[in-house]
Amino acid sequence: MSKILLVDDEERMLQLLKLYLQPHDFQCYSVNSGTKAIQYLKEQAVELVLMDVMMPEKNGWETVKEIRTFSNVPIIMLTARDQFPDIISSVENGANGHLTKPMNEEQLLFHIENLIEEGHNICQMN
Repeated sequence: MSKILLVDDEERMLQLLKLYLQPHDFQCYSVNSGTKAIQYLKEQAVELVLMDVMMPEKNGWETVKEIRTFSNVPIIMLTARDQFPDIISSVENGANGHLTKPMNEEQLLFHIENLIEEGHNICQMN
């Protein structure tokens, strides 16, 4: 069972993501801010992070940039921001992917499984 950290300031979105992911054998943990995500990742290992961009205190792009200073965990930005410059910002700040809300469940699962599998392959090669 893969551990996923969900980062979003909207409780309803966190619950929806858990409903999507738990039946597919993903163990979901959630926090409601970028600051809490950073703290969580410094203390706990996860195999993937799903993160919103628009959050108070520290936005998702700032959070990803800081996470990249200590971790290479795969990160998918999951956001309502759908313009090309937003996608570029996600990648430039260190995210591995950018999906827009409302998301297609199959597309989300495809990206999650692909990134987790890729991470396992990298670990096995070292």
